[in-house]
Amino acid sequence: LFWRHRWPVLRAAFPKLLKGLSASDVVEHLLHAPPSPVRLQAGEVAYSLHILLRYRLEKELVTGALKVRDIPAAWNAESKRLLGAPPPDDRRGCLQDIHWSGGSFGYFPTYALGNLYGAQLFAQFRKETPSWPKDLARGKMTPLKDWLLAKVYRHGRRWPAAELVRRATGRPASAAAFLAHLEARYG
Repeated sequence: LFWRHRWPVLRAAFPKLLKGLSASDVVEHLLHAPPSPVRLQAGEVAYSLHILLRYRLEKELVTGALKVRDIPAAWNAESKRLLGAPPPDDRRGCLQDIHWSGGSFGYFPTYALGNLYGAQLFAQFRKETPSWPKDLARGKMTPLKDWLLAKVYRHGRRWPAAELVRRATGRPASAAAFLAHLEARYG
């Protein structure tokens, strides 16, 4: 819906690149994400599996069940199990992220939580704002902005994220809305 409104602007900015393409063609291309060993190239379906891979290995590192020298082999095995294939090399495998080398442990799950929270918040917005498809197709973002201001932004860090989601949606944080989104989009 968003691209219906923005399509004329995008076509005017990139006439040669987009010649012969429709907004639907571009959206289909953006949503198609072939399997990738690289987290930042993964589609939204596989992205959370990339996070799960990192979480599992991180947990084993912290508990001492996994030694640093064994990370590449463990990464490749878990990649094959979760993503269907090991990465072609360590650069696109266990070395692709800077988090661990910078001491950022326990950070990856926050990416997956953001996806879950965002899906649940958007599902509630859609429920409370029946006009949203027409608004978005016309480029009218004010209803979404106002909803987020009232339900999320104005509270800042008053509550932990899960409590904020519960207050904004009336339900405890869960994966249900995210899974429903993936099912609706990809079948």
